[in-house]
Amino acid sequence: MPNYKILFLDIDGTILTPDDTIEDSTKIAISEMRKQDIEVVLATGRPIHEIKGLGEELNISSYIGYNGALGIYEEETIFAEPMHANDVKYILDVAKKHNHKLVLYTNTKNYLTDLDSDLVKTFLQQFHLRQNEIFSEEVIEDILGMTIITTGNNGEEHYELNDGIHLSQVNVEGMQHCYDVIRDKVNKGVGIQFLLKKLGIERESSIAFGDGMNDKEMLSFAGEGFAMGNAHPDLFKHAKHRTTDVTDSGIYNGLKKLGLL
Repeated sequence: MPNYKILFLDIDGTILTPDDTIEDSTKIAISEMRKQDIEVVLATGRPIHEIKGLGEELNISSYIGYNGALGIYEEETIFAEPMHANDVKYILDVAKKHNHKLVLYTNTKNYLTDLDSDLVKTFLQQFHLRQNEIFSEEVIEDILGMTIITTGNNGEEHYELNDGIHLSQVNVEGMQHCYDVIRDKVNKGVGIQFLLKKLGIERESSIAFGDGMNDKEMLSFAGEGFAMGNAHPDLFKHAKHRTTDVTDSGIYNGLKKLGLL
C-alpha cells in the first residue's frame, strides 16, 4: 500500500450534505487520518475567510480556496494568484448587459454587484457568505475568484472568455444557474501541485475527494482521486475511483477502500 501523506477534501457535496450538515462518519474519517499523521487540507471554491469556522470544527488549518487561487498551510499564506483586471472587467460588463449578478472574492471580503436581488440573497444564504460589500473598482486588482449568478436561461453562453478561462457549473441543488470562473493555470489541481512540491510529498502519496467540475483537475492529479457518488456526471471520467454519496459515508468508504479505515 502506498505511503499516503495528505488528503484534500472539497466542501460542498463532499464534506457538507445537502442539508448543510456533516455526517459522523466523515468526522471520524478525518480524525482517523490525523491520527495516522496524514495532512488534511480543505480544497474549495469558497473564500477561505468564510470557512475558518468549519476548519476549526474539523481541526483543519490548511486550505486551498477560491478554486486554487489562494493557498494557506498551517495558517501561513503560501501562494496567491489574483485574476487579471481586464478579465474581471470583461465579465462585469457582460453580466451587467444580461442582468446577471456577480460575487467577486478577495482574501478578506465578498464583493457583490447587487445585494438586494433575491437570487443573490439565496446564494449568500446557501454558502453562508457574511463578509459582504458592494463591489468597487478599487478592489479590481485583488479579485481571487468570481461566481456568476445567471437568470437560469443558458446565461453562461453569453461569456466569450479568453483562452485559459472557463466556467464551471456549481454542483449544489438549486444553484445550477451559478458558475464559478476557473482559470486553467489557477485551479485546485495546480494548487495541490504547488502544496505537494512545497511539502516534498510525492503525487502518489496524495488523496483527493470532490463532486463538482471544479474538482476535475484536482482529482486527475491526485494519486488517488475519488468522485463522490453524487458528483456531476461528467466528473467520473476524471477520477480514478468512485465512492458513495455524501449522504452515504462517501469519504469514509473511499478511505476504507484504500485500507486506511
